[in-house]
Amino acid sequence: MDLTSRQTQILKAITEEYISSAEPVASEQIEKKYSLGVSPATIRNEMAVLTHQGFLHQPHTSAGRVPTPVALRFYVDHLMQEKRLSVADEVSSKERVWDQRNDFDRLMRQASLVLAEKTKNLSIAITDQGDIYYAGVANILDTPEFFDIDVTKTVLSLLDQESRLKQLFFDRNYGQDPVHIVFGSDLGWPYFEPVGVAFTYFSSGQGHRGSLAVIGPCRLNFPYVIPTLRYFSQLISQLNGNW
Repeated sequence: MDLTSRQTQILKAITEEYISSAEPVASEQIEKKYSLGVSPATIRNEMAVLTHQGFLHQPHTSAGRVPTPVALRFYVDHLMQEKRLSVADEVSSKERVWDQRNDFDRLMRQASLVLAEKTKNLSIAITDQGDIYYAGVANILDTPEFFDIDVTKTVLSLLDQESRLKQLFFDRNYGQDPVHIVFGSDLGWPYFEPVGVAFTYFSSGQGHRGSLAVIGPCRLNFPYVIPTLRYFSQLISQLNGNW
């Protein structure tokens, strides 16, 4: 679906505002914060077009708009600028897991913990043999999307469902990208619509593989989460490869 340059700029601005605030975004916010050179009325008109095209949604109680999963995927694929991890960030992550490198179980527990701390979301590591590790459960409780008890209950119950986790991470074809994004609306699971999952794979040694995931709201901080997951995948695969 082709968008004009102005529509693309507006969609990028709305998406980044929403990722940051979790609140519907109004045309006046975009006009004041982003130098697009157009009036709020013009921005409103373009927002109406983007809504008609399925990129934006207007909550009933707000004059603002929120990006749909279609818009979020378009943002990740075409508009997002990844944040390059600093050397200090990479070194601190490596130092936190280094002492556990000779014990796979401890390595996975520590890696999950550090990933949850770095991304401020729930993290999960699972191997194709069904070993499950997770950390950061409390993180999602600070997120507005998880104030809905049904959403939170659904996500937390997933942690105990080995077969569903293996189905999600190992039984689907996600293509060749090193980091994959799945939105709750893609899965069709009840109460999972507000949820976003970013995950990657790593070598777990002896011909097996694992998946490392960050679970949070649909508006995950993709510019940071994606390169962080990629780095952890490379780090864990490297440490496991030494066995």
